[in-house]
Amino acid sequence: MPAMGMLSSLAARDFRSLWLGSLASSFAMNMQIVARGWLVYDMTSSTVKLAWVTLSFMLPQVIFAMWGGVLADRLPKRRIIATGQALNFMATAAMSYVIIIGSVTFWDFLWIGFFNGTVLALSMPARQAFVPELVGEALVFNAMALNTASWNLSRILGPTLAGGIIAVVAAGDKTSAFGVGVVYCIITALNLVASVTTARINQVGRRHREPTGQSPFADIAEGMRYVWHTPRVRGLILLSLAPFLFGMPINTLLPAFSHGVLHGGPDDLGLLLGAMGGGAIIGALMLARVGDVTRKGVWLIATCIAWGVLMGVFAMTRSLLWAGAVIALIGWLNAWNVALNRGLLQTIAAPQMRGRIMSIDQMSQGLMPIGIIPIGYLAEVAGVSIALAVAGGVLVIAALVLSRTMTVRSIDAGESSLKRAALQSEPVSGE
Repeated sequence: MPAMGMLSSLAARDFRSLWLGSLASSFAMNMQIVARGWLVYDMTSSTVKLAWVTLSFMLPQVIFAMWGGVLADRLPKRRIIATGQALNFMATAAMSYVIIIGSVTFWDFLWIGFFNGTVLALSMPARQAFVPELVGEALVFNAMALNTASWNLSRILGPTLAGGIIAVVAAGDKTSAFGVGVVYCIITALNLVASVTTARINQVGRRHREPTGQSPFADIAEGMRYVWHTPRVRGLILLSLAPFLFGMPINTLLPAFSHGVLHGGPDDLGLLLGAMGGGAIIGALMLARVGDVTRKGVWLIATCIAWGVLMGVFAMTRSLLWAGAVIALIGWLNAWNVALNRGLLQTIAAPQMRGRIMSIDQMSQGLMPIGIIPIGYLAEVAGVSIALAVAGGVLVIAALVLSRTMTVRSIDAGESSLKRAALQSEPVSGE
């Protein structure tokens, strides 16, 4: 297929509004990670309590993600997204107030983390399943790539912006909560922007299921059965889970690698993080420019394998220059892999199942600690280089096994017939 414009999907007004809202929301989320981490550690001097705050945000994504998928398939998607944005705006506004007046406690961070995580779990499947309706299936991969690029941009700039604001406002006083309060005010404003842009979307998002009286539990069970009995969807879900379990530990172990192997300082760690994020942005924009590539299943498997191989190469590097170059390539592969996988799930899944399928994909992100814990333990026992090499090797093996058993390689040939069969299996109703 000929290359399309890099920003083609943004020509659709409704998708542009959704994308801008997602960008604002992503900046708010990444700024909040730094702000709450700084203040919680300043208040408690406890890494354990930091972990509890992180868990309070991650756990709801595992518990409630499938419920978000049910909502996305039952209700108009714009309503779900707009409600989630409004709730986040009100919650961060309340948090800003208690921080500014100096009455914030550790427990406030726990409840706000659980609340934000729950809202994200219930609204994200609708946000992702909305994309094909806004841009059409021809531009799904372009739209997914632009979403990946915006997320990585916020992941790089959001924490830097939050840290810089705290440092400037606090004027050297590391115990001052006022700087964090200012950051939370900006986060609140970003959530307001996200709410306003979502409200500008004209399409309501088709409801693909008429009310039948079937319980949400039955809907969830139906979604799981659909995944199990649809080999290509099952293969895509597993191929999204493998990188999260065995590829993402490089993010967690990067500080230890920079300090213990490269003997670098915080500036070197920042360069490595910047190289990885920069590679991811370039990769996402390249995919957006190319658009609907042929042999997508082959590309998906190849990016998984190359990701694992490069983790082994990274583990052997001993200079900042080579480490930065390799991790930039890993970021590039990460962006292609994530955008391709989600785009394929969007186009392969039956429309009436799309919300629940995307919720299973989201839930897999919450399972990331399952891979990080054993890899982290191996790093403690045998060293971080060996741990990264082992994780990369397991990722390669997992990708090779899945490529032979889950028929993902033939996904392009079967895409159209599978979609037709899915459409015929259950009627689709509009809003």
